Amino acid sequence: MLLPVKHIFSFFLLALVPRVLADPKPSAEALRFSALAASSPDGVIKLDSKTFDAITTGYREWSVVVQLTALGSDFKCAPCKQFDPNFRAVSKAWKKVPAKDRDTHFFATLDFQDGRDIFQRLGLNSAPFVNFYPAKLGPRAPASGKTDPWSYDFNSNAFDALTLAEQLSPSTPVPIPYKEPPNYALIASAGATFLFILITARFFWMFFSSVFLSRWTWGFVTIATSIVMCSGFMFVRIRNMPLAVTTKTGASWVANGFQTQYGGETYAMSLLYGALAFSFVSLTLLVPKIPTAGRQRAGVYLWTTALMVLYSLLITLFRLKNPGYPFGLIF
Repeated sequence: MLLPVKHIFSFFLLALVPRVLADPKPSAEALRFSALAASSPDGVIKLDSKTFDAITTGYREWSVVVQLTALGSDFKCAPCKQFDPNFRAVSKAWKKVPAKDRDTHFFATLDFQDGRDIFQRLGLNSAPFVNFYPAKLGPRAPASGKTDPWSYDFNSNAFDALTLAEQLSPSTPVPIPYKEPPNYALIASAGATFLFILITARFFWMFFSSVFLSRWTWGFVTIATSIVMCSGFMFVRIRNMPLAVTTKTGASWVANGFQTQYGGETYAMSLLYGALAFSFVSLTLLVPKIPTAGRQRAGVYLWTTALMVLYSLLITLFRLKNPGYPFGLIF
């Protein structure tokens, strides 16, 4: 059965209604502000009193964040000059958003010189301020129905762009795709420091590599470390023990027993251990290189005697710490 032409036309109109309702066309005002934002290098719309009233009108289909500032040289507003580049950086990041979302939210700025009456109307006597105005009409209107403007809290939040973007993103159509730019000053400083370290290391290696690679150097470091650690240095340092104590019989630098130790003992043990190590090294490494037999024999007697005397002193020191120890060597 063929339907009349007027019925077919009616069905066609009914089919178009949901599509029109689902995809409403932006108003002339929204298109005007979209054009202003697109013509701005950073997407910030410069306002005056008239355009401020227009962009924050109660019939707006868009949301807008407005920076109220005082950048004129007469005002000397340091926070304004500090915050303005960060505000523009966030707005510039918003320009990367697809047009269907970008054109339903705007960034704008109103300077005190261009809108004194607006500052008076809002009761502002300082700057900067950032106010967010949610959409009141259309699909961008909040589902909760709360369309009152709110202010960015500079007391709780920082002046940096990243914090601003994070605070605004829950209220924008999509999150603001802001990323902090690389800190080129820090990169350059780190690179210069690394280069300086390389050059310095290269210089020292050229002139001191023979010292670093010498077995005598590492032998000395090893022996010195062993002497310091075996002398009780760490015990005295950690426990903050005194160098000596005063008793009824006078000053005493040797503590009785094996559970404690004074600083004087550490010095004495270090000297004895160092002298014993030097005597042993001399006897085993230096004496065999003496060219004549007589001098070599004298060296053997000398350093053997030194070992005996030094070890006797070590045992004597041990008897001072533990009087009950019955043995000795020479004295």
